[in-house]
Amino acid sequence: MTAPIETGDIAEFEQDFAAGTVAPGRTPLVIKLLVAATFVVILNETIMVNAVPRLMTDFQITSTTAQWALTVFMLTMAAVIPVTGWFLQRVSTRAAYATAMITFSAGTLVAALAPTFGVLLVGRVVQASGTAVMMPLLMTTLMTVVAAEDRGRVMGQVTLAMSCAPALGPAVSGVLLHMGSWRLIFVAVLPIAVLVGFFGHRALENVGETTASPVSWLSVVLAAGGFATFVYGLSKVGNAEWQEPTLLIGAGVVLIAAFALYQVHLQRSERPLMDLRTLKHRNFAVSLVLMSAGFMAFLGSMILLPLYLQDLRGLSELQTGLLVMPGGLAMGLLGPQVGKLYDRIGARPIVIPGSVVMVALLFGLSRIGAETSYVVILALHVALMISLATIFTPVFTIGLGDLSPQLYSHGSSLLGTLQQVSGAIGTALLIVIMTNRGKHLAEGGASQGEAFVGGLQWAFATGAVIGVVVVAMALLLPSKADAPAAHH
Repeated sequence: MTAPIETGDIAEFEQDFAAGTVAPGRTPLVIKLLVAATFVVILNETIMVNAVPRLMTDFQITSTTAQWALTVFMLTMAAVIPVTGWFLQRVSTRAAYATAMITFSAGTLVAALAPTFGVLLVGRVVQASGTAVMMPLLMTTLMTVVAAEDRGRVMGQVTLAMSCAPALGPAVSGVLLHMGSWRLIFVAVLPIAVLVGFFGHRALENVGETTASPVSWLSVVLAAGGFATFVYGLSKVGNAEWQEPTLLIGAGVVLIAAFALYQVHLQRSERPLMDLRTLKHRNFAVSLVLMSAGFMAFLGSMILLPLYLQDLRGLSELQTGLLVMPGGLAMGLLGPQVGKLYDRIGARPIVIPGSVVMVALLFGLSRIGAETSYVVILALHVALMISLATIFTPVFTIGLGDLSPQLYSHGSSLLGTLQQVSGAIGTALLIVIMTNRGKHLAEGGASQGEAFVGGLQWAFATGAVIGVVVVAMALLLPSKADAPAAHH
């Protein structure tokens, strides 16, 4: 998962930290600790995917209600992440870490003991609130303590948490559900979270300086209401009459627009909740569009393949999890190598070929049928995840590297928010296209299996079209980030 913490790491980091430097080619202890913690908390975003049938039985609820165990986590992330830019500037690294891990652990305990489904949802909300702090904290700290020429390699280690954890979630839960109750999922995670939190807090050093600034509560309400409503509307697409999702999405867009305008107003007095001046930095703006399109294709395909394997091919949740797990592991393990390559040759020689290959592989997945060999599916999925690793690691690095240090936390927060939103958009879009195409084919006389495959093929083809945006944005990237000092 991460490199082991060696004897002498703490002392060496303290020396480096005091000198304001970190030895080249060496990953700071603070980053190792934050990657480990981020891995643990992000794992929980997808770990309940296989537990929905068990929840339906235990709590006597419908599948639509049970899905809230997944949806509420995503909604909370979308609502809380916009606040993290302000939060991370106001509190120390250790305080932010302690807040995130205590909150996450408390939510995990509540979920493990939940006597009712409502209490389980409360636990998931609390879990997600802690998770929402970790990724921006990791990104902001990395940009602060790692020298520019070494950031690609270290950012590659972040890919471990970003990609391996969601990919492992279904497989881990499949094994635990095979052993017993859904509560085992939380019982297994809790001691790991507590240990990582405890030892991490003991070893962490504070990074950067805090700034005391008042919180704009109107901004908090607009951000939380806007992003949560928008993502909730997207989650309802295909599961409700068109009026309800449309109204929710529309209301979310209005609230998000009001939030953005209010942030521009607050920037004049230097107290925005999320500083949108990050968007004036060209490389960051290009990276943001590229990452959003990439996550739409990435998360959309993460949803489609399990649906195909379980609903059409009849695999169990555990078998499905094990089949898609190699792709996530390949993506995560390749991240550090891609990062090292970025440090040597820059972004364009890696991202442009990677994005072209991604589009080709998504088109390849759009040709799978009811009898396609599992070996072919596995190979396509692993290759797709590898191509995404060549995109995400350099783009994260070059995007945040374009910002001045005081904007790191705001840039990380905006990046995290758009990951959630674009993932929800991609998932909703591809599911709707698959459903509508399948329905059209069924009405035309196709069998249930033929209709499903036809819908799936159109959905993957749409993912490939979204991937063309990634290629276009990749062509706009510079080879290396501009020096942040050049920006004002």
